[in-house]
Amino acid sequence: MSKISKFFKGGGSAASKGRGGPSAQEALARLRETEEMLSKKQVFLEARIERELAAARQHGTKNRRAALQALKRKKRYEKQLSQIDGTLSTIEFQREALENSHTNTEVLKNMGYAAQAMKKVHENMDLNKIDDLMQDITEQQDVAQEISDAISNRAAFGEEFDEDELMAELEELEQEELNKGMRDVRLPSVPSTSLPSRPVRQNSHVSHELHSCIIRVQHATQRRAEDEDEMKKLAAWAS
Repeated sequence: MSKISKFFKGGGSAASKGRGGPSAQEALARLRETEEMLSKKQVFLEARIERELAAARQHGTKNRRAALQALKRKKRYEKQLSQIDGTLSTIEFQREALENSHTNTEVLKNMGYAAQAMKKVHENMDLNKIDDLMQDITEQQDVAQEISDAISNRAAFGEEFDEDELMAELEELEQEELNKGMRDVRLPSVPSTSLPSRPVRQNSHVSHELHSCIIRVQHATQRRAEDEDEMKKLAAWAS
């Protein structure tokens, strides 16, 4: 009995018959066996076709009857080969469909397991208790934020003084210092005679006074900038 006959007449095992049908793995294994058998048959038929074609060439016009018989056998083998090609295509399609069905079944089975696990996890959960717990957490977070804000606020030392008045007084002092520095500066008098065509060397005394004046102005500007920085730091600390 051929393998195909066994597949259709005595295909199922005892265990498969007891369950009412083969499993997906068993059916896939049988389909792969059938594909392997038909592939071997293809190789055999291709070899026979080549042999009959060689025989027809060998006989040729010498023995036309033998040559025609060889060609007839070649045609039969080619027809069988074509039928096997169609059968293999059908089996391949069926195998792919069965593999996809088996995959989908396994996916659905695992998804069912996951759903059961989630249901088991949620069995002991009370939504009312969860809401109460989240409300308690929110309240405690608000309390913690209020405590943090209270600790981080600086104590209001020295609020009995008006900050605007202090800043105005400081600006007056700085302006007085700047005016004083400007009064001490002595600029050189403008000469009555016309300047020479060629530049002459400036008087060393005048250059020294001008240099001293520039230094005093720079020092006054620097002190004012430093005082402004100090006042900004003081205002930032008091705020």
